[in-house]
Amino acid sequence: MKLLLEIFNLLALGALAAIPFLNTKVRGILALAVISVQTFLAFIIAISVFNFGSFEFSYQGSQIIGLIPVRVDYLSAWFIALISFTFLTGAWYGFQYMKNYREQADNIALHIAAFILVYTALINICVVQNGLIFLVFWEIMAVSAFVLVIFENYKTDTLKAGINYLIQSHVSILFIMLGFMLIKMKTGSFNFQAITSFTAGQPAIIGVGLFIIFFIGFAIKAGFVPFHTWLPLAHPAAPAHVSGIMSGVIIKIGIYGMLRLLLLIHADMLAIGYFVLVLSVITGVYGVMLAIVQHNLKKLLAYHSIENIGIIGIGIGLGCLGLGYNNQFLAVAGLGGALLHTLNHSLFKSLLFFAAGSVYRAAHTMNIEALGGLLKKLPRTAYLFLLGSLAICGLPPFNGFVSEFFIYSGLFGALISDHSTLTLVVLFAILGLVLIGGLALICFTKAFGIVFLGNEKPELHTNLDAEKFGSTIPLYAIGGTIVLIGVFPFLLGSSLQKIIGLYQPDFNLNAQSLNSMLQQLTNIGWYSLAFMAAILFFYLVRRTVTAKRRVVADATWGCGFVGKAEKTQYTASSFIRTYRKLAEPVLLIRREKEEAHGLYPNSVQQKTHAFDRIEKWFIDQPIFYFRRFLQRFEFLQNGNIQTYVIYGVVFIALIVLIPYLIDKISLVLNFLNQI
Repeated sequence: MKLLLEIFNLLALGALAAIPFLNTKVRGILALAVISVQTFLAFIIAISVFNFGSFEFSYQGSQIIGLIPVRVDYLSAWFIALISFTFLTGAWYGFQYMKNYREQADNIALHIAAFILVYTALINICVVQNGLIFLVFWEIMAVSAFVLVIFENYKTDTLKAGINYLIQSHVSILFIMLGFMLIKMKTGSFNFQAITSFTAGQPAIIGVGLFIIFFIGFAIKAGFVPFHTWLPLAHPAAPAHVSGIMSGVIIKIGIYGMLRLLLLIHADMLAIGYFVLVLSVITGVYGVMLAIVQHNLKKLLAYHSIENIGIIGIGIGLGCLGLGYNNQFLAVAGLGGALLHTLNHSLFKSLLFFAAGSVYRAAHTMNIEALGGLLKKLPRTAYLFLLGSLAICGLPPFNGFVSEFFIYSGLFGALISDHSTLTLVVLFAILGLVLIGGLALICFTKAFGIVFLGNEKPELHTNLDAEKFGSTIPLYAIGGTIVLIGVFPFLLGSSLQKIIGLYQPDFNLNAQSLNSMLQQLTNIGWYSLAFMAAILFFYLVRRTVTAKRRVVADATWGCGFVGKAEKTQYTASSFIRTYRKLAEPVLLIRREKEEAHGLYPNSVQQKTHAFDRIEKWFIDQPIFYFRRFLQRFEFLQNGNIQTYVIYGVVFIALIVLIPYLIDKISLVLNFLNQI
């Protein structure tokens, strides 16, 4: 296994060394080949761990770092597998997507190098057990992802989004680094096991405080509210395949960090569970509320990433409560649901972003208001987007239903608890999760209906290259995996049991609770599949019977108005108008309305713009006041060369005088002390 991991890293280094000497086409082929071989090696490592158990070894470090332990356990293997699958499909999709940018040879070279670096760093983050080396790979991942986001750096909005992401990524790194520095100060070691040895002998509140420091760092990367503000900006700015891997796996490395920390830390699991659960419900509800009112398709999907991070967090919170109360069913349902939803979200969200990328390649816009009727032009993309939409809404027989079933089972199971606090918080979580599911249905009904149904906009000129079979192979692979997990969830039972066993080794009934839920899910999947097969059968019968009938088409009724039919169909804004009015007290929405005036009025228009209230409070307003403070010193930069020379003279004088004055003051203080 050590050899496989070393070959994995050497492949990345070799590719990075070769990229500058190759032309654009060969670079793309090389990147695809390297990622394919790397994912093959990663899957061998993950499968071997699940079959034969974890393995570990160490590298000799320096006096400061000490030994560098590397460990691949069941948790690492789970994340290695889901990261690798998303990167493999992302690389294949990106190979086709980037053909539209062949003229940007230098940008593509940097983009390919960053893509390989991000994948390599993510896998190493999952296996390294030394805090300092962990931070090195985390920094490589953050900077490389920044390069991926700003591929179209000639666009001002893209550059702003990338810089925003880079700054907040380094705020994340600061908190994680603070946590490791505290451990180093107390134990003299950066190794992960030092977290266990330190917190084991401390009061529970110390462990909770340390957890919160690490949690903030991981929550910024994952996109928990209120640390989410970078995510809706970076996802739409990046190319579609980058958006898919960012939402599918890069934000999930924050989830990995939390789950890894819970394995290491000794703390009050009840306090951690309640904290994570409440924050996660707020995250999920707030994310989906903002997703509905978005007009940019990729920004809509980005806010749904925040929503699904909230759902994963609900599972983590439930699992912690199960560990704290020694409630095995709650721990299995919560942790199992969190792990499954991490995998499932990486699948259906990457599928949705890739499908959105195909829409962009075809129509050259992500503005939902400008789209419509694309089902006729992009049928494969439309049906794959529909499949992803059904999965993200948690409907059977798709994978999203499986993980949400776990979490719902845990929530309803906790209602019969004797602890009143747990019952009240669980009722709050159930209400939040139900609200998330209902709003997600509204949102994706709007997204699919407006983009793919109705009449095509006359000003929309579509490019059908996005529908070529080579471009849709990765989408079919993801779609097939979504259905496979939804219908046969028991295939993951053994892996889940081993991971959950890391958190509760003293419990011996893991398989009973887990297998019971998986059996129920398998039955539901089969019934749903039978129902869908019946629908398909009747559809084929109807199609056969009506095949010879003459089809008559006529103009759509225009509601009494003479005009084009596409003007009478729903827009994205009108579809969710009732919801928008209800949600306005929570959301920040600005309306621009042109009213009719005179006997012969111009066209009447109304535009709505949704903004993130938390972003305004925590990002925009502090920056505004900071800039206003700095403007008070604008007189210093007046463009006068003589003034700048005086600044230099004054600076040099201060450098000379300050040490002299400090020396004299210290002499006076020493004299006074002697007296």
